[in-house]
This record gives sequence, C-alpha cells and structure tokens, in this order.
Amino acid sequence: MGDLKEFNVDGTIYITELTKKFENRKPWVRPNPKHINSFIPGTIVEIFVKEGQDVKEGETIMILEAMKMKNQIKMPFDGKIAKIFVTEGIMVPNRLLMVEIE
Repeated sequence: MGDLKEFNVDGTIYITELTKKFENRKPWVRPNPKHINSFIPGTIVEIFVKEGQDVKEGETIMILEAMKMKNQIKMPFDGKIAKIFVTEGIMVPNRLLMVEIE
C-alpha cells in the first residue's frame, strides 16, 4: 500500500491513497481580473484595440474564431490596455494570456 493521506471534510477525517495524476496536478491559482485569457482554442480574427487605449466595459476588444463561431472578447470593466500578447491570424490554445489591463 502507498502513502496514505488524511483529509478533513466538514469535520470528518478520511484516510486515502492519492493517485499519481492527483499528486501531479497543477495547483489552483486565483484568476487575475486584469488578465484576459482565451477560454477555448481558436484563431484571433480581428483585434479592435491598441496598447495604451482606454476601453469601456462591454466594448469588444477582439474576435476569437473557434469551431466556425466568431466569439467576441469583451472588456470586463473600464480600463486601459497595458499589453496585447496576441496578433491577428495566430492560433491560440486554451487559457493563453491574450490581454493585460492596467
């Protein structure tokens, strides 16, 4: 039998063996609200903003095409575009940092 670990769930102690997949998982990190990441793999079709530009909440900042659908990436809150990490025409994987907001 492998190493056993103790877990406390709502006051109940459980003793279990962990799988290699569970032990090697990426730790959860709180999402940064100033980062806009891709939510699906696709292609950047069009970018409507430039670095240093002030953008209002709800404005479309780019189009991400995935599975023949054009997804509008909108500004989550009023702010200034600090850095754009993608260019038109490139394919992006899931969870890639595309835009940083000041």
